Amino acid sequence: MFAVQADGVSLATVEGLAPSAIELHPLQHSFWELHALQCGFCTPGILLTAEALLKENPDPSEEEIRDWISGNLCRCTGYHNIVAAIQDAAKKLNSAKS
Repeated sequence: MFAVQADGVSLATVEGLAPSAIELHPLQHSFWELHALQCGFCTPGILLTAEALLKENPDPSEEEIRDWISGNLCRCTGYHNIVAAIQDAAKKLNSAKS
């Protein structure tokens, strides 16, 4: 998509996940904490995909997580830590609701 095609549209970015400049979103924190980051090329797309998943399904299975992130290509990992980080973030988000 060309930038001009997004005129007037609201866009989400990975920077917009964080609640403030000094606090990380639970997904960002889990990715950092569980070493789900490598080169960082795929990270923004995976984080935004994971955020959408957790909004739709707050407690996804490993299979559901893998299905949701299947459109994001990561050449650095086997997705193990990425899946673990999404599961961890889901637990954090669910416990914050309680």
